[in-house]
Amino acid sequence: MPKNNFRLSFEFFPPRTDAGKEKLVRTRDVLATFKPEFFSMTYGAGGSTRDATLQLVVDFNQAGISTAPHLSFGSDNEDAIKAMLDQYKASGVNRIVALRGDVPSGSGSKSDIVYASELVRFIRKHYGEHFHIEVAAYPEIHPEARSYQDDLFYFGRKVEAGANSAITQYFYNPDAYYYFVDQCHGHGIDIPIYPGIMPILNVDNLKRFSANCGAEIPRWLVKRLDSYANDPDSLRVFSEDVVTELCETLMQDDGVPGLHFYTMNQAEPVARIIQNLGLD
Repeated sequence: MPKNNFRLSFEFFPPRTDAGKEKLVRTRDVLATFKPEFFSMTYGAGGSTRDATLQLVVDFNQAGISTAPHLSFGSDNEDAIKAMLDQYKASGVNRIVALRGDVPSGSGSKSDIVYASELVRFIRKHYGEHFHIEVAAYPEIHPEARSYQDDLFYFGRKVEAGANSAITQYFYNPDAYYYFVDQCHGHGIDIPIYPGIMPILNVDNLKRFSANCGAEIPRWLVKRLDSYANDPDSLRVFSEDVVTELCETLMQDDGVPGLHFYTMNQAEPVARIIQNLGLD
């Protein structure tokens, strides 16, 4: 069993339709029964879902459900970001997931990107310790990093700027996580680093997304997933077993502080994994 302070959290994205919003509320209510420390709400490339993210986070928090917005500068200036943060603070939000953010497709140069460390520093400058600040970590290296050491350096800058804890990109090889944490400790980085867990819901989508974000799907796992292409029931059972075993391995390590699930707005797959783990 996990330690008493073992943290669970769940990530959502803003739906585009009314039906999607209704489904999200149902998903939220199912996953709330597992008593997560918080939910988080993603922020589209360049802030493309800014208003939807803000409204959902405000609504959830006003309903008494702790929800943290993802936030990046994107195409917004400091005044716009501060106005959003003011609204979040007034609505009872006390946690932010601070990101560099992706460049929206068709926007051209990446020269205007503001790094996550700058956003963390901006939040600390204007709000002190009001917000618990989560940042991203990449055990298998950020896809745009020049080297592992460079990636570790920039992660350290986010911590130096005032980040409280980190959530990793998903992975299926726990050794990647362990090695990354060991490297962080060797560089004096000691904030809690929460493993990001991605249930396997759609194999083609997972392959495509993993290729874009730099997450590795081990060859053996790809071959097994492909072998169930015409057997969706077996694919579901196998996928849940794989992710459950990954979580069990992580939970056996006293240094793993919790789990963060990328839900893709789906309740049942995540709920079954949590029940398998005895966390219900």
